Amino acid sequence: MDQITERPRRSRLAIIFLSPDEPRLRTGWRLLLHTLLLMAITAILLFAYILAPGFPNLTASTEPHLLTGIQLLVITLATWIARRFIDRRSFRSLGFHIDQHSLIDLAFGFCLPALMMGLIFAFEWGMGWLHFEGWMWNAAPPATILTGLLGGLATFIIVGYYEELLFRGYHLQNLFEGTNMSWALFLSSAVFSILHIGNPNSTWASTLGLLAAGYFMAYGWVRTRRLWLSIGLHIGWNFFEGPVFGFPVSGLSVTHLIHQSVDGPVLITGGAFGPEAGLVILPVIALSAALIWVYTGGKQARPS
Repeated sequence: MDQITERPRRSRLAIIFLSPDEPRLRTGWRLLLHTLLLMAITAILLFAYILAPGFPNLTASTEPHLLTGIQLLVITLATWIARRFIDRRSFRSLGFHIDQHSLIDLAFGFCLPALMMGLIFAFEWGMGWLHFEGWMWNAAPPATILTGLLGGLATFIIVGYYEELLFRGYHLQNLFEGTNMSWALFLSSAVFSILHIGNPNSTWASTLGLLAAGYFMAYGWVRTRRLWLSIGLHIGWNFFEGPVFGFPVSGLSVTHLIHQSVDGPVLITGGAFGPEAGLVILPVIALSAALIWVYTGGKQARPS
């Protein structure tokens, strides 16, 4: 008669804290520790900056760049530490594998929002809600234009990377491992949306619009199991929305190539927050998601 080997009973503390499948913390504790890491590293960097000799006074022009740099360093470092020592996974496994599709995914993701924002611009212009007021070069020298556009692109590359690393990388994938895809998409997109509430001109409509945007960015990862497509979508969304077509970027005004103003129904156009806060963004997201489906049709969820 074969001997039956029973699994050792786990203590109550082990059940609460440890994953039932492998020797690491449960999803909720991993996310909590990652958040505490983000806060701790932020505090350390800010104190180091303040206590540094010759501490410079921040200005309206230098503060955003400093904050962007701090967020880049904090999110990358905290996620690497959490991934390595808490998740017991590699940083690369979040979706940074490089293969023949990586650059193409990034480029496709970057270019698709050009169509999205172009359609919104054309629709609002055709409805008489958007008023074209001129080009940037009518009021600024070429050097200023080039500096503004390249500076905006560089900023949005950084922001697109670290926000996708955080929300579609660490949050979405840990939640997916601990719950299911439906809850993972909702919770990660909800956190993404809520953390933009402090942006200028934020409303309940902008919060819901950014929730939809979070689902859209996540769709790139769902279809490829890589972050390259999502990062490209995020960079292109911000760049073509603001610096190219002249809309506010989630309530923020940036240097833009096209000078325009919008006075249509705020519920549709999004008003001072930008298209994310208007109903106009929903059909454009649906169309773009369909194009992503077509683009990834033959290579969905490539294995890690």
